[in-house]
Amino acid sequence: MTMIKILYSLMASTLATGVFAQTDSLQLQEVVVTGTRNATDVRHLPMTVTVIDRQSLTEQHQTNVLPTAMQQVPGLMVTSRTMMGYGVSTGAAGGINLRGITGGSGQLMVLIDGHPQYNGVYGHPIADSYQTLMADRVEVLRGPASVLYGSNAMGGVLNIVTRSMHQDGVKTNVSVGAGSYGTVQTEASNQVRSGNFSSTVAAQYGRSDNHRPRMGFEQYGGYMKLGYDFTPHWNAYVDADLTHFNASHPGSVQSPLFEANQWITRGVVSAALENHYGNTNGALSVFSNFGRHKIDDGTSNPQNPTQRYFRSRDALTGVSWYQSFQLFEGNRLTAGFDYQHIYGRAFYTSKQTGEVLDTPNKQSGHSHRNEVAGYVDFRQDLLQWLTIDAGVRLDHHSITGTEWVPQAGLVARPMENGEVKAMASKGFRNPTMREMYLYPPSNEELEPERLWNYELSWRHRPGALTYGVNLFYIKGDNMIQTINRKNVNTGEIENYGVEMEAQYRIGNHWRLTTNHAYLHMENPVVAAPEYKGFLGADFYCKKWTVNAGLQYFNGLYTEVGDNEQKENFCLLNLAATYALNHSIALWVRGENLLAQNYEINLGYPMPRATFMAGVDIHF
Repeated sequence: MTMIKILYSLMASTLATGVFAQTDSLQLQEVVVTGTRNATDVRHLPMTVTVIDRQSLTEQHQTNVLPTAMQQVPGLMVTSRTMMGYGVSTGAAGGINLRGITGGSGQLMVLIDGHPQYNGVYGHPIADSYQTLMADRVEVLRGPASVLYGSNAMGGVLNIVTRSMHQDGVKTNVSVGAGSYGTVQTEASNQVRSGNFSSTVAAQYGRSDNHRPRMGFEQYGGYMKLGYDFTPHWNAYVDADLTHFNASHPGSVQSPLFEANQWITRGVVSAALENHYGNTNGALSVFSNFGRHKIDDGTSNPQNPTQRYFRSRDALTGVSWYQSFQLFEGNRLTAGFDYQHIYGRAFYTSKQTGEVLDTPNKQSGHSHRNEVAGYVDFRQDLLQWLTIDAGVRLDHHSITGTEWVPQAGLVARPMENGEVKAMASKGFRNPTMREMYLYPPSNEELEPERLWNYELSWRHRPGALTYGVNLFYIKGDNMIQTINRKNVNTGEIENYGVEMEAQYRIGNHWRLTTNHAYLHMENPVVAAPEYKGFLGADFYCKKWTVNAGLQYFNGLYTEVGDNEQKENFCLLNLAATYALNHSIALWVRGENLLAQNYEINLGYPMPRATFMAGVDIHF
């Protein structure tokens, strides 16, 4: 590992030298929707938002947005256990961790066009659902976003903004690839714009044997979005995404499993009516995120197979409305209303007869919960160099009651293209159906988890360089833990750290990026590294596009408590694309090219070097 550290230090020094030597001017203005609902220049927002555009999402030929997000966002960690497929249930990967706050327990929210996406029974995101084929860009807000998005956004949000066709014409893309361990990935999309009508239709198929026996994965997915502009000020769209995957779970290397199979279907549908005027804009939308899970828990003895399936059905259906007003110069007032109906049912069925079983170790049944909330956010430019922002949400849950959620921040711009931001925000999470009603630890008296995040940041864009530094402190209580086989609100969070990031463009051919995150946790959690760093170099020249990335992880917790274990490792990935002509391009991707031996999930060694190659067709 010594040579790897030396290589990493040399690359960092080279990047830093090049960064501060450049004097060319390049304006970079990022408009985001995640921190404020309506499109806003990120320089006027007190929160920290990272934007990953479609070019970055697609040029490494990843079918899921999460691997690219983990590279580009400081402090973001996504667990993995194999080459393709995250899976669900015991031993699953795809847990999203940000600043030591984990989506595996529902503390970090994934959104699609601002609509929440999580399992209604367990409260966590389903990582295999977040396919690149639907994404125009990904916006990651670091820190609580509960004022706008309510429960589960206590640690931040990852918002997938879906694709749309903006210019008249027809675009069709087809991508086919194959590689290590019998892995295949295919994707096709078609986009049309004709006058006021637009459409996007996409489909994908992927499968892999993966690097261990009984670890196969197969996935089918489709996405459709139809839009229509009624007038220059009013438009509407409907969209739908459906993903089905079959996964095999081999167990850990210490405790192998047989016949542990999963059949998972996840879907989302939504419809929205949007308005855009000079001094006001807003949207009314309805959405439903739903899932059907069928799981064979498997057996350690193949001669004694299980006799039942675990099944669950869930749906998160809601209505969302917001309207943003500019009351006078330099002002923006946003008011909104959310209603969510959360349904979940978990039960066992007999393999032989299909009948629902009454089992002693699980409370079979279903749960209905409702959440209704109103919020308001006020932002005002007091001077040319100062902006203040304050917001509050009143959120009522049908079981846990009412929660007040405030936030406040300011942005000072002491120089052109430079901002100092300060932010204090509250986040919360309501207990899930599993924590309240399922399994022996369940407790119907649980209260919401709560935390406060304090953040100070500096962002600057001198010429071709963009860089930023964040300091944060997180203090939380009422965290749900299992003590003496009962879920109780006794846990605490106290995390603090620093995040740094920079991007530097050298002419039209090179882009260098780096980000680093240092995290201290008074109470460590699994899958949160003490340090995560990334160094990337992108090269563009005529027919060639080459992307290289080096990630280093130090102090990644794979187990906490009395048997605490950590991992240190370095990953080198490379992707290259060569355009044969304007319609056909060949590509190759290699991951873990240093052939590191490491684990992210304890007992699930990751594959050594893997390779994929394929062809992209555009017409």
